[in-house]
Amino acid sequence: MILVFGKSGQVSRELARQADVTALGREDCDLMQPGAAAQAIAEHAPSVVINASAYTAVDRAETETEAALRLNAQAPGEMARACATRGLPFLHISTDYVFDGSGTAPWTETDPVAPKNAYGQTKLEGEQAVRDSGAQALILRTSWVFSAHGTNFVKTMLRLSETRDHLSIVGDQVGGPTPAADIAATLLTCARAMQEGQPGGTYHYAGQPAVSWAGFAREIFCQAGKTTVVEDIPTTAYPTPAQRPLNSRLDCAKLATDFSVNQPAWQDSLSRVLRESGA
Repeated sequence: MILVFGKSGQVSRELARQADVTALGREDCDLMQPGAAAQAIAEHAPSVVINASAYTAVDRAETETEAALRLNAQAPGEMARACATRGLPFLHISTDYVFDGSGTAPWTETDPVAPKNAYGQTKLEGEQAVRDSGAQALILRTSWVFSAHGTNFVKTMLRLSETRDHLSIVGDQVGGPTPAADIAATLLTCARAMQEGQPGGTYHYAGQPAVSWAGFAREIFCQAGKTTVVEDIPTTAYPTPAQRPLNSRLDCAKLATDFSVNQPAWQDSLSRVLRESGA
């Protein structure tokens, strides 16, 4: 049995659609409570544990640091240690925000980390807690997640296009939009391989080709048949409490080599998401 922490998130919902999993929401396991994750693992006795839960409110994390630290670092550490004790594979989702966003080259797994905001820092501390646990653990860094449910850029753009004929969108932040369904499929592929003895490690997984937020918006409107015009603006023209990385490109070659998982073409997945959204 696969135990999934997280129930309402984008990846959690896709995991439940693709496999027979037991998904735990806050009502089932309050990760803000120390020891709750370990207790859930003991009670459910799974064969694999996937952590698809996180504190993802990037701007609020600048002030709600204790909650972000609890959910993004301390709770995953508890999960991983519980898995290490029981000899269970543990898979954990992380983010490109552990990097500083400089340059234009895709980030590799061995590049130096230097998060620029509280969210990225708590996710980095979560990675370290998982590594320190001694578990057979896989950390999957991803970026710009989208699906037909939850809160994400695609849904926001569709909503805004209903009332706006012109939008100013950041054009100097570049990354790989990543379908939640593909992240879920990748986690399940890796989980099966780990059950057969494949070691874990840190891996990158993101959609291709790289695109700016403005370019992503244009493709959303094009595929959805919207007439909303997109104007590129620099990050400096759209200040936010948390600093965003300019370069979110991820080098995903290692995942392809070790698990035969290739990067998804996000435009194709966008078409499926738009159909599911009724756009």
